[in-house]
Amino acid sequence: MNFKQLEAFLAFMATGSTIAAAQRLGASQPAVSRLLSQFESDLGLPLFVRRKGRLLPSNEAAALLPDVRNMLLDAESLQRHVGQLRRGGVRRSLLRVLLPGSVAQCVMPSVVEPFLNDHGGVALEMQVGNSEAGEAAVLGREADLALVRSPTQHAGLQTILRLDTDAVCIMPAGHALEALQQVEPGDLIGVDMVLLGRQRALRQQVDQVLRQGRTVPRIRAEAHTMELACRLVACGVGVSIVNGLYARLCHGPEIACRPFVPRIGCSLDVITLASQPRHPLVLELSRRIVNAMSRLAGSEAFVAVEP
Repeated sequence: MNFKQLEAFLAFMATGSTIAAAQRLGASQPAVSRLLSQFESDLGLPLFVRRKGRLLPSNEAAALLPDVRNMLLDAESLQRHVGQLRRGGVRRSLLRVLLPGSVAQCVMPSVVEPFLNDHGGVALEMQVGNSEAGEAAVLGREADLALVRSPTQHAGLQTILRLDTDAVCIMPAGHALEALQQVEPGDLIGVDMVLLGRQRALRQQVDQVLRQGRTVPRIRAEAHTMELACRLVACGVGVSIVNGLYARLCHGPEIACRPFVPRIGCSLDVITLASQPRHPLVLELSRRIVNAMSRLAGSEAFVAVEP
């Protein structure tokens, strides 16, 4: 094995074709095919299945993918360390975090500087992604912690903090629903709505509650992120039902927020990998993120529990 073979294998597994892998690596397609063939030969395993002119990964290839990814991450860490030593620097401990966009943009700016000031030997790598990306990043050791929807979908993950909140109804400021103390399904009859994408768990819960309330929503738009839903509401497109914590983090003076009943509970987990010792500062950083959320969203927006 060599480093270029590992890179070619990872690029192929990520893109699904030798052409796309070559584009990602800045190499030619024949060169990538040659590296994959050499990798397969050197390992003595059937990594690829050739079907109708296409190269497809075998079960063995899928099984090796996490190990290859970890080897490349370790190699990148070694390269960073070497670069720091050449410059006369001191190696920093890298702490990798994956958060939803609203949390990363609204919360982390107030967390990063004081955290790094208190821990001069640490560098932070911050990634943005949804719950599926968060779980995959932690399982693949690409993130030390992630904030994801609860319950998690994969074994091997450990919850170190849980945030419990409720869904709320958000509306443009001055909307007729703002006069209500709380919003019920019947109040939404004939009201323009912005709903989350159909594959989102919260959207499925909202659809069920509206059906039970015999309310047919008048959907003007669907948004596949909470941030976009909030922005569309702020622009006056319609009202929406979203995670209460994210709503309070995202909304400004152009959005009003009211409790939605019947209650739809929304829980979030701060997760790490269960099978290995976690970075010693993971729990401290998680608590700082949660405390910053509380300051920005209000202490009533959620309840934090350490399992």
